[in-house]
Amino acid sequence: MSKPNQALEAAPQAAPISNLDVILRRPAVEAATGLSRSTIYSLMAAGNFPVPIRLGVRAVGWRRSDVTAWIDSRQTRA
Repeated sequence: MSKPNQALEAAPQAAPISNLDVILRRPAVEAATGLSRSTIYSLMAAGNFPVPIRLGVRAVGWRRSDVTAWIDSRQTRA
């Protein structure tokens, strides 16, 4: 019979929370960028803004790293 602690030792380790890329919903993206909803979608259509990832049937979100990189790229152009 196995010891109860053996199951815990064999379990794979989860990634630390700090390594996960946070998903931002549209209101957070608007707040971070200062852009309106329509401007965000216009920039996306022109290929000038990160594309969101599908979270569900009616939900999308943006990777924080993608939004941050976009903001950083805008600052270097100014």
